[in-house]
Amino acid sequence: MHHRNEHETYNYVSGMSRRDSLKWLGLLAAGSAVGLTAGCTKALEIGAASSTEGHWPDLDIKPITAKGYGQDPNLVIPPQSPWPLTLTADEITLVALLSDYIVPREGTIPSASELHVPAVINEWVSAPYEGQQRDRIKILNSLAWINDESKLRFKKPFTALSEQQHRAILDDIAYFNEQTPAQFQRIGKAFLRFKELVLAAFFCTPEGCKDIGYLGNVPIAGDYPGPSDEAKAHLDQVLVDLGLSEYAYTD
Repeated sequence: MHHRNEHETYNYVSGMSRRDSLKWLGLLAAGSAVGLTAGCTKALEIGAASSTEGHWPDLDIKPITAKGYGQDPNLVIPPQSPWPLTLTADEITLVALLSDYIVPREGTIPSASELHVPAVINEWVSAPYEGQQRDRIKILNSLAWINDESKLRFKKPFTALSEQQHRAILDDIAYFNEQTPAQFQRIGKAFLRFKELVLAAFFCTPEGCKDIGYLGNVPIAGDYPGPSDEAKAHLDQVLVDLGLSEYAYTD
């Protein structure tokens, strides 16, 4: 994670090209229940029910009107700019900060922002497909909620807060379950989807695969032995730390 002193302004800028982020979008969709299918207008009609507890931005989010590049995109050489990216500089910086709390740097394994995960999140919420636009609504409202909550508690936007203040907010929303207080249920559920996307994008990378002990393209003589006990224990602990244990190993 990027560490800064309290007087430093943090502005995240990704070095990832559109060509690479589009490839990554396709890989992420291929491994997700949310593929690249049409139906943008319908997505905006399927919002979460309004909550009477706490605050919720309910932003007026317009649908993406650009055309996609088909349900079977060319992932080798995709078009350079099939649609405009929509996150602002402040939003992408907020995504970077949040991503690095979800996947911080650990030893030689880079953090989520160092592996350009925020650029992929930007590509995901900008894509003109039904599933991505449903996530767009959740994520844009979540980013706005986090800044609103930061200003209510600490009189500053999230990116201007200290790490202790960051954690005070994230501890209330990052471990969504039945015990989550009513005022944090809606943001907790939406933030869970953000975590899922960050983790999925991170583990698409070679560095992410290395972090969970995955060795691809290596021939194995005889029957596949499965992951080691050490690798399974590490993955279980990661899931516990991220509050995702109840979602693991289920159909």
